[in-house]
Amino acid sequence: MIRNLVAILLLVACFQGFAQEDKKYIRKGNNLYEKEDFAGAEENYLKALEKNSQSIKADFNLGDAFYKQKKFAEAAQQFQKVAEKTTDKELKANAYHNLGNSLLQSEKYQESVNAYKQSLKINSTDNETRYNLAYAKKMLQQQQEQENKDKDKKDDKKDENKKDDQKDKDKDKKDQDKKDEENKDKSDEKKEGDKDKEQQPQPNQLSKQEAQQMLDALNNQEKKVQAKLKKKKENGQKLNIEKDW
Repeated sequence: MIRNLVAILLLVACFQGFAQEDKKYIRKGNNLYEKEDFAGAEENYLKALEKNSQSIKADFNLGDAFYKQKKFAEAAQQFQKVAEKTTDKELKANAYHNLGNSLLQSEKYQESVNAYKQSLKINSTDNETRYNLAYAKKMLQQQQEQENKDKDKKDDKKDENKKDDQKDKDKDKKDQDKKDEENKDKSDEKKEGDKDKEQQPQPNQLSKQEAQQMLDALNNQEKKVQAKLKKKKENGQKLNIEKDW
């Protein structure tokens, strides 16, 4: 029993020592924060959390130190943790307020609006939170309008690209049709030339009519020769056949 009691007393003493040590780091961090040494304040708040991970004050003040260094994502994470962990209504409302500020700085306007609304649910009389909510809503509206404009521009650009593509296709088709027409004309000219060539007499080549005329002349000449031979034969003359052409 004595040993157990000693052990318990030692545990209590150690816990009190750790508790006092985390408060020491929080006080040091607060002093540095007041001097605008926000990085030094951050370091001490982290040390306080190493000694006591359940210290809500260290978590909250660490979020403030992050915010002052423009580490808005880290600040938002800290204030979200405090808002979910604490049962103190005033601290919870302040955590949601600061969470809204951190999200606002990150241009996460919808999430910022939601955080301010959570803060006002707890403390509806906080005019600063109400003002920040109105501002966040205005920024959200402008963001949405800009997104719609960008979307419309993107859609218009797509339509222009489609029209340009169609123009290119129409031009290519027109060029191809023109080329096909030119090739057809050349083909027709070639066929016409070949046809004229067939109809014209070739050099050193007699036409059908000329050949017939020559054949008729030869036949007439032959008839004359035969008639002459026949006459000489009837007169008893010696035949001496010579060509006279």
